[in-house]
Amino acid sequence: MWEYKGRLSKYLDKLFMIFGLLLCLTGLAVITILLIDLFIDGSPRLTLKFLISYPSRSPEKAGILSAWVGSFLVMFVTVFAAIPVGVAAGIYLEEYAPKNWVTDIMEINIANLSGVPSVIFGLLALGVFVYMLGLGESILTGGLTLALLVLPIVIMSTREAIRAIPQAIREASYACGATRWQTVRWHVLPYSMGGILTGVIIGLSRAIGETAPLVTIGALTFIAFLPSPPISTEFPFISFRWLLDQFTVMPVQIFNWVSRPQKEFHLNAAAASIILLLMTLIMNGFAIYLRYRFRRKIRW
Repeated sequence: MWEYKGRLSKYLDKLFMIFGLLLCLTGLAVITILLIDLFIDGSPRLTLKFLISYPSRSPEKAGILSAWVGSFLVMFVTVFAAIPVGVAAGIYLEEYAPKNWVTDIMEINIANLSGVPSVIFGLLALGVFVYMLGLGESILTGGLTLALLVLPIVIMSTREAIRAIPQAIREASYACGATRWQTVRWHVLPYSMGGILTGVIIGLSRAIGETAPLVTIGALTFIAFLPSPPISTEFPFISFRWLLDQFTVMPVQIFNWVSRPQKEFHLNAAAASIILLLMTLIMNGFAIYLRYRFRRKIRW
């Protein structure tokens, strides 16, 4: 009897493994087919002129200069707004906050916010940043909106990475006379940086492809100019006027082209999608490189 159940369990394990492998291969095949079709449609439009030209009503003259510059600036604001706040909040909740009903409510709300549709964050940003604070439809508003979107992801990944550090490391640090902040700064954070950067990669990958919250706050669908340059000829030679300039981003530009009936604009959208994928890969590759460097320095 026991021998029969053991054989049945082995057969079920193999069947489940084969079923899971088939599902994985099916998903990869679908993604591969979609990417190949995307590259076939968009590769003829991938030229230097396409990268340095402004959008146009003529699909042959249209480019993505204002879109990729806007995406870069918005993500720049997002990184500097979301990562420090998210990591600091994760450290506080895991290492400093008392375990009571207040922190329990905070944890539940953060977990729920990570699953809220992105358009809700756009409506929140419209009411707070655009109307209440008067920031307008600016790059600063777009960056802060996406920062709100990825903040729960960064906080949760930071907490999980810190929680994975063995308690013995903290106890050894305290035994040597270190304070709590010294323990966090010199032991907990270096060991958990790989997991924190993994969460940052996931959050930024989601943010760079978002359209709904940016359309909600008033991102332009057609823009034929660039924001103000960050370098000024007057002292202190650094200008922040670009933060309050209007903008567009790659997903909004792609959405604008896809919504048009002409096939030529659809080819432009395919080419812009390839560029957006490359931007995402470059950003993720840089974050993965930083994670690798941090992990190389760690010696358990």
